Amino acid sequence: MLESFYKTHDYLVEHVQVPFRRQLMDEINWKDRLIAIKGGRGVGKTDFLLSYAKQLLEQEPNNRRETLYVNFNNFYFSQHSLYEFAGEFVKEGGKTLLIDQVFKYPNWSKELRDCYFHYTGLRIVFSASPVMRLIEGNTDIGHIVKMYNLRGYSFREYLNSRTGCRLRAFTLEDILKNHEEIATRICTRVKPLDYFQEYLEHGYYPYAVGQWNYSESVLKIMNMMLEVDVLLVNKIEVGYLTRIKSLLYMLMQDVPCGLNISRLAEATDTSRSTVINYIKCLKDARLLNLLYVEGKQFPMKPARIYMQNPNLCYMLPTRQPDEQSVAETFFYSALHGIHKLNASETAAFVVDQKLRFDVLARTPKLPGFRYSAIGDLEVGQGKQIPLWLFGFLY
Repeated sequence: MLESFYKTHDYLVEHVQVPFRRQLMDEINWKDRLIAIKGGRGVGKTDFLLSYAKQLLEQEPNNRRETLYVNFNNFYFSQHSLYEFAGEFVKEGGKTLLIDQVFKYPNWSKELRDCYFHYTGLRIVFSASPVMRLIEGNTDIGHIVKMYNLRGYSFREYLNSRTGCRLRAFTLEDILKNHEEIATRICTRVKPLDYFQEYLEHGYYPYAVGQWNYSESVLKIMNMMLEVDVLLVNKIEVGYLTRIKSLLYMLMQDVPCGLNISRLAEATDTSRSTVINYIKCLKDARLLNLLYVEGKQFPMKPARIYMQNPNLCYMLPTRQPDEQSVAETFFYSALHGIHKLNASETAAFVVDQKLRFDVLARTPKLPGFRYSAIGDLEVGQGKQIPLWLFGFLY
């Protein structure tokens, strides 16, 4: 029964193309038995699962039937259950089941829980949509799943993929204390500014990096986010898709920006509360980032809205984004998920409720007294730090 799945698995593992090892691979505790790899569309979740399968095969080439990658888009699962499939896999000696697209399967969390408790020798690693509730509000697996976030390429990862270097990541503390030494050392191996604009325009999504039609690929990713991660998962009727697209388009023209809810509600013919909920859905789908002042959070109005990553800033055919907007978007995207960011009246960003940062596309004539992330700096000095170096946080 499993032979056709093994054939597909063998072909995919043999042909997976990953230019370098993603850092997350070494951060996961692979001894856990239920692991979720959560991330937005296009960030490489499928390749990540297949890379892990390839790693297991290289470690134990004689045990090739102990690992199986399976995509739940397969029509087989319209008539057969996850629990049943896992049982057959275990009977045949299977130990590691890698599952893609499980969120499209009904009762996925309940059956993952049943597999966890009944097949105690089985480890399940599954990819997760960013809008899936895995821990908070999930009574099935919230207490047993270990969740990890896979993000798009950092600037460091993009540099490694483009140059063949193996440049390592640094903590924010490392960068603040030693940025001159770190940047100088990196610049002896590669010139980061030669690649930085490339990354800002078309370097975040591993799925599309290197393709001549990168923008078209990202456009497809964005539409999949809207149609699946926003509509399908949130059970929003497809008739409302046009309004949500219109809302996103209006925001893309203004970001980074404050939020005029009344104007957006009138323009999209929806209520104020619906606008807020749609914006939250767009944020959860990894299309937007919301920046709040300290002490405020959803459903309160954010101080500013950004695109989720700088590549999305270039997706409007009617205009080019300005350098300052892209610089701020990059800074937020690079730190968000690792550090807490808030809005401030006295600086562009407050990081971890204590560090105030200005973000500037160009070097100012006079240095400021706060930390500054500056877009055209190759090597910084004092509190002036190259913006590109914040792309080395992961």
